[in-house]
Amino acid sequence: MLKIKCPYCGERDETEFSYGGEAHRARPEDPHALSDEQWADFLFMRSNKKGASRERWLHAQGCRRWFNVVRNTADHTILGSYKVGEQPTLNDLKKRKSGGRDI
Repeated sequence: MLKIKCPYCGERDETEFSYGGEAHRARPEDPHALSDEQWADFLFMRSNKKGASRERWLHAQGCRRWFNVVRNTADHTILGSYKVGEQPTLNDLKKRKSGGRDI
């Protein structure tokens, strides 16, 4: 079972959370101007890369807040989490995880 650290509540079991998709995707400014193909591409196509991936998660059984998680899609390791609106680097997340020490 994954342990996910909510930036508001702390570390909890994955069963308390709901996955919300890829993080940092900008919604089209004028969705009505898009063709059906372009709209479908926005809705359904994701990068689905192997390695560190930024994802949105909802703490559904806790504070009910959205936040972002960086997870390695190859082995499901959680590399860190952060509040919506932040965009920390992987090094920033590693320092947070280690209590500020370089790891």
